[in-house]
Amino acid sequence: MRIRGQIGQWPVDLTIELAPEEWAQLGRQAELPVAPQPVQHPAPAAPRQDDGHWAAARDVLRVAGHMSGPELLDRLEGLAGSTAAGKRLLVRLRHCSEVKVASGEDAPVYHWVG
Repeated sequence: MRIRGQIGQWPVDLTIELAPEEWAQLGRQAELPVAPQPVQHPAPAAPRQDDGHWAAARDVLRVAGHMSGPELLDRLEGLAGSTAAGKRLLVRLRHCSEVKVASGEDAPVYHWVG
């Protein structure tokens, strides 16, 4: 068996030689039945840490009706406590079925459509 390819920038050319009995042994190992794995039920999902922020972010836009992206981001940053968390909430709002994003003159405008 010959394997050719690359690992990163280095070329790989690997030859593996097996005797017929070694191939047969590999074939027998592949035919062994696999013991069934016990069924593991997923643990109940814990509430996301930012679910409270998510509800508050939706309320900010719902009460306002519509807001420009920069204005909304500013409010979300204050609400969530950091720029990164505010941006995550803004992205969630952008993809929320209750929100419509329209192109504004200088920035997107977020509209609450409920």
